[in-house]
Amino acid sequence: MIQSKKVLGTLGLAMKAGDVVSGEFLTEKAIRSHSARLVIVAEDASDNTKKKFSDSCRYYRIPYVEFGDKEMLGSAIGKQFRASLAVTDTGFAKSLGKKLNLEVTEHGEDENI
Repeated sequence: MIQSKKVLGTLGLAMKAGDVVSGEFLTEKAIRSHSARLVIVAEDASDNTKKKFSDSCRYYRIPYVEFGDKEMLGSAIGKQFRASLAVTDTGFAKSLGKKLNLEVTEHGEDENI
C-alpha cells in the first residue's frame, strides 16, 4: 500500500526546496531538458494527458507514476489543481520512488522500463 500522506509530505518539502515544477508546460519542459527525475500525473487526468506524459517519460527514460488526484497534488505543493508535476532533485525523486514502489537511479531512470 502506498503511503499517501508521506508522499504528499515529501512533495511539499520538495516544492519548498524549489525542486518541483508543475503544470503541463513546465513538466514537459523539465522532461525534454532532462532535469526531471520523476514525473507524477494525477489519476484523474485525461487519458490524453496520461498517454502524452507516459510516452514522453518512456522515450526520455524518466520514471513515471500516476498518483492521487488533481486536487491532492495541487494542495500538496501549495497550488490549485495540478494534473502533472516533475521532481527535479535526485534525492527527492529517490525518496518518492521508494514510497511509490518505483526504482529511481542516479540519473532518474526507472529500472523497470
